[in-house]
Amino acid sequence: MNINFVKIFIFFIVLFFVSCQQEEKSLPILGAKTTETNGSILDTIYKTIPDFLFIDQDRNEISQATFQNKIYIADFFFTTCPTICPIMKNQMFRVYEKYKENERIAFLSHTIDPQHDTVAVLKSYANSLGINSNQWHFVTGDRETIYNIAQNHYMVSAVEDESAPGGAVHSGAFILIDKEKRIRGYYDGTDEKAVTQLIQDISLLLNENK
Repeated sequence: MNINFVKIFIFFIVLFFVSCQQEEKSLPILGAKTTETNGSILDTIYKTIPDFLFIDQDRNEISQATFQNKIYIADFFFTTCPTICPIMKNQMFRVYEKYKENERIAFLSHTIDPQHDTVAVLKSYANSLGINSNQWHFVTGDRETIYNIAQNHYMVSAVEDESAPGGAVHSGAFILIDKEKRIRGYYDGTDEKAVTQLIQDISLLLNENK
C-alpha cells in the first residue's frame, strides 16, 4: 500500500475524531425542565431566572434587561463577611480580568446584608477592586427578595444565622447564566481549579452563542 495514502488516511481519521469531540463538547442546561407540545413537536422548556429589580453601586436599576443578550456570572456575598467572601472576590476578579471589556460578559454580585451594604458601601467596595461598574454590578435590595431569588431560583443557600461569623450563611458558588437566562454551571468560588474551569466554560458558552 502506498505510504502517502496511509498517512493521508490516518490524518483524516484523526481529524474526524477531533471534530467529533469538539462538536460534543458543550455545557449542560441545569435545573428543572418541562415539556410542551407544539403541534407534532415536543419542546423542552428549561427553568430560567425570573425578572428582578435591584440597585447597584452607581444607583442604577438592575434587571434582566441589563443582561439582554449577555452571559453573566452571579454570586452572593456581604462586604463584612469574615470567612469565604474575600477568597471568592479574589477568584471572581480572576474571571473579570480574563473577560473585562468583553461586552458579552457581565457579573452580578448580590449582597445578603442590605441593611449594612448600602449603595455607598457597595460603591466603596467596588472602587477598592478597581472594576468597570458597567460590567460588574454589586446590587442591594429587599433582603427577603434577595434570599428568595438565591434559594428558589439560583438554587443556592442564603440565610440569616446569628451563630455564624458575620451573622449570615451563604453559598460560595459562582453561577454561570446564559443569554437565555438558564443556569449552565455551578463553580466553587473558593477553589482555584473550579474557577479555572469556569473561565474555560465561559469561553465554550461564548462560542455556543455566536
